Amino acid sequence: MIEIITTVETTHQATELLPSVDTIFFGEEKFGLRLPHSFTRKEQKELVIAAHEAGKQAMVAVNGIMHPAKMKEIPEYLRFLKAIQVDKISLGDPGIIFVMKQHPELALPFIYDGETLVTNTRQINFWGRKGASGAVLAREVPFTEMEIMSENLAIPAEVLVYGATCIHQSKRPLLQNYFHYTKQEEASDKGQGLFLAEPKRKDTHYSIFEDMHGTHIFANDDICLMNELAELATIGYQTWKLDGIFSPGENFVEIVRLFDAARKGIETNTWQPEQAQQYASKVVQLHPHQRTLSTGFYAVDPAEIK
Repeated sequence: MIEIITTVETTHQATELLPSVDTIFFGEEKFGLRLPHSFTRKEQKELVIAAHEAGKQAMVAVNGIMHPAKMKEIPEYLRFLKAIQVDKISLGDPGIIFVMKQHPELALPFIYDGETLVTNTRQINFWGRKGASGAVLAREVPFTEMEIMSENLAIPAEVLVYGATCIHQSKRPLLQNYFHYTKQEEASDKGQGLFLAEPKRKDTHYSIFEDMHGTHIFANDDICLMNELAELATIGYQTWKLDGIFSPGENFVEIVRLFDAARKGIETNTWQPEQAQQYASKVVQLHPHQRTLSTGFYAVDPAEIK
């Protein structure tokens, strides 16, 4: 069965998304990376309850890199997540696995999210042997390599089928440093809609913002794999992630519904290429107009990746 995972930006949006998805993904900024919204503890509890009442799952982002001071806070957060009956967490810092091994009463099911590091079968299966129930596949892995990997994967690999791709994260406040150097008083959070452009390519728009984890820079194009879904499902990639960090509101809900309809068509063998093209066109209409879409690395020749 195909699993659809989506980010959520409000408790109201979660209610609208739950009929179309299997898992909602959320958290708080202190421990989670690049979330559409940082939820309070009360809101996180409400989201878990809403998911369970709908017969769905709640996954919480604990995928930041936990420096020593923050690692000391991890046991308390895991205890909270355990108390509200979160179904699973997403993590990238092995230190969290160590904490759960040392304190079994804090252990939660987890998927391994090492971002750009998760690029081969051996690594994914290694984390499976360490207890991971799944892994987030790096967005830079082309289909030809995914096809080879699929033959030996011991645990499911999550694929981003819609949304923005982070290509660089620095713990340093790069934007603040720039503004201080240029003697500007500007905010650097996600709400400012800042982007970088290459000097000789004025149409580029690498989104950039800062939060307590540092500076985050995103790829020029967001991902849409609507036309590739059937191909992915055929070779066993049936955990699909939709990320709404730059795709807010009701439009994101409608996009998720399109992917859910595609999922149902694939599972009932009624999905046709013509439908895929129609749905892909609808996604373009619903996607933020100032942002562009592509298939990212999906069709790239592995020999061209350096």
